[in-house]
Amino acid sequence: MKHPDNEHNDNNERDLFARLEADLAADFGGEVVDLDRARSVRDASADTDPTAPESESAPSPDPVPDSSADRSADSVPDASADPAAAVMVDGPALVGPGYLGRLMGAKRRDTLPVWLRSAAEFRTALGWAAGHYAHLVAFHGIRCPYYGARFAVQAPRGAAKFTGATLRWAADREGEPVRLAAVRREDAGEYLKLSRQRDGRVRLRTLIAALGAFIGLGSALAMYVLAPDWLLAVSTGAVVLALGALGTPADAPVVSRAVDLPKTTKLTSDIVLRALGALGIPAINQAQGKGRDGFAFTAPITRDGPGWRAEGDLPYGVTVTDVIERRDRLASGLRRPLGCVWPEAVPDEHTGRLVMWVGDQDMSTARKPAWPLLKGGSVDLFKPVAFGTDQRGRWVEITLMYIAAVIGAIPRMGKTFLLRLLLLIAALDVRAELHTYDLKGTGDLDPVGERVSHRHRAGDDDDDIEYALADLREVRAELRRRAKMIRSLPRDICPESKVTSDLANKPGLGLHPIVIGVDECQVWFEHPKHGAEFEEICTDLVKRGPATGIVLLLATQRPDAKALPTGISANASARFCLKVMGQLENDMVLGTSSYKRGIRATMFSWKDKGIHYFVGEGSDARIVSSVYVDAPTADAIGLRARKLREVANTLSGHALGDAFEPDAGAGYDLLRDILAVVPAEEPKVWSETVTARLAELRPDVYGGWDAEQLASALKPFGIATVQVWGKTDTGKGANRKGVERSRILTVIAERDGNRDAG
Repeated sequence: MKHPDNEHNDNNERDLFARLEADLAADFGGEVVDLDRARSVRDASADTDPTAPESESAPSPDPVPDSSADRSADSVPDASADPAAAVMVDGPALVGPGYLGRLMGAKRRDTLPVWLRSAAEFRTALGWAAGHYAHLVAFHGIRCPYYGARFAVQAPRGAAKFTGATLRWAADREGEPVRLAAVRREDAGEYLKLSRQRDGRVRLRTLIAALGAFIGLGSALAMYVLAPDWLLAVSTGAVVLALGALGTPADAPVVSRAVDLPKTTKLTSDIVLRALGALGIPAINQAQGKGRDGFAFTAPITRDGPGWRAEGDLPYGVTVTDVIERRDRLASGLRRPLGCVWPEAVPDEHTGRLVMWVGDQDMSTARKPAWPLLKGGSVDLFKPVAFGTDQRGRWVEITLMYIAAVIGAIPRMGKTFLLRLLLLIAALDVRAELHTYDLKGTGDLDPVGERVSHRHRAGDDDDDIEYALADLREVRAELRRRAKMIRSLPRDICPESKVTSDLANKPGLGLHPIVIGVDECQVWFEHPKHGAEFEEICTDLVKRGPATGIVLLLATQRPDAKALPTGISANASARFCLKVMGQLENDMVLGTSSYKRGIRATMFSWKDKGIHYFVGEGSDARIVSSVYVDAPTADAIGLRARKLREVANTLSGHALGDAFEPDAGAGYDLLRDILAVVPAEEPKVWSETVTARLAELRPDVYGGWDAEQLASALKPFGIATVQVWGKTDTGKGANRKGVERSRILTVIAERDGNRDAG
């Protein structure tokens, strides 16, 4: 029973609490929360099964009115509502697309494999199969006499082996160990039973053997007397072969293997999970430690070309990049060579969707199909051409027109061979005009340069640099001419404002492809005197050249900001990155953030020569093994390209032995030309005035220049145009962009090492 005094004290406490709550609400504009009450409500709601009917739920000690019906799913809860009320953060369940909607968004798997849907790949597969079986026939056909002799020699041994086996069978020798065991146990009853069984078997088997011998000898005698010679020869040969095969020792087979097939283990889910668990990724290890897989397969493990393909989702927070970083551990977990294991991301999916392709053979040592252009054929640079194969042995194609390409790698990884391969492809288009520069000076590009190139130099001496600079100036002038020509053509002839194959076929327009290949391009851009001009011209060619039919291919073993200026690397539409050592070099070639997205050429090993990441042809980065063309083969292809050009009458320049004689404006120096047209008494001059004077000085070089083009040409020298006050022809003052003569003097002095430049 409750004491009245206690009840009185409880009432006093409630009154005191109410007064305090009212005072605080008045002072702060809020309300006091009864923590004990709130906790009890929260505990009651937590213990209630949300899926149970309302009548079966545990009653709350202090029911809270349901206000969810008065609020929309995305409305913000009222701050004045009961703080004990549960706030639903997930909202009501939304109805997804219906069955038809899911069907429309479903991804259909290929009905036929890729090699069967591609005519080129089907021909390649058919050629491989035909070559395989032709090799089998030739291999064993040549060895048939040897096989026959071996079988004949081993036939007596086979006959003795057959006779001995027959006698043992007739004598029931297989039951002898059981009978001897009965004797050792001195079990007379069992022994007598086994003996009677043995006697019955021996009588029956002896009768069968005698009948067989009688029938066999009779048949042999009849065949010897009555059968034609060919049947007798065939029968005798068959018996000899059979007895010879029976007499062959197990460790010395007569028929040897014609093809050694690679022995690979079938990829299974257990192997994949074991390999992923060996990576040391905490999320995967924690999941597997709790009895889960740590990897959700989204498709069955299937054969994909010469290998196996597994696809699935990694745990939350784990990305494909995390797996690629541990590719060596993954290969160890799969017990496969490093060159067989290629983890990849799925471009159209989230970053946790992993595709693991495990090849039967190392990509660097696997035999590749024959290159279609190795023995014959020509090229249309406006159409895709095969230049390498992917991990699955499928051809990867490139369209050399409308691109500017960058090739980067550390030394001895196949960078120069890849550049030479692309130039050989270009050489097989008789319309293409090639400009080749081997700045390493070892003659690696001579199979192209000495055979078909319009301009060619090997080396980095001063005269080689001057030769190349004069050539690039001519190419830039040609770019401007082509731009004007394309702009002047009717829309029905040039609808897309760029060079097409049809336009290139018209010699009168002069819009044939121009392909410039430069090995060790860092020599140009780091040149102390002409580096800025090389950078300015090449940047212009990279940006505007593709539309006018000019292709620039740059290769370097130092892919950094100096060797590949940002204006060039950022605008190159085709990128080839062989093995590099760090993230900076990787992103300079493949693009910013490529390393973070898992596109890492650092994962290639030292033996992966010619294997690279290829970005181009409108697709994501792909791993490609380029066609290997050695120097003698390159010479043969170069000679074939020259013969094609001789027939088409398209040889020119260096290939014909003509010396390069640059025009009068080819050796111009922009900074000194500006000093020539801006006298010392004019410290600042408007850009439009400077371009007009330059056009009078060298009309073939500066004709058509405007203020913006002058500013762009001065930018590589570190010279910016400034605001200059001057007067127009009418005498009215104006503030326009211009150049400072003192800044021109300073840059020339720093460049030439002569402070008295003026």
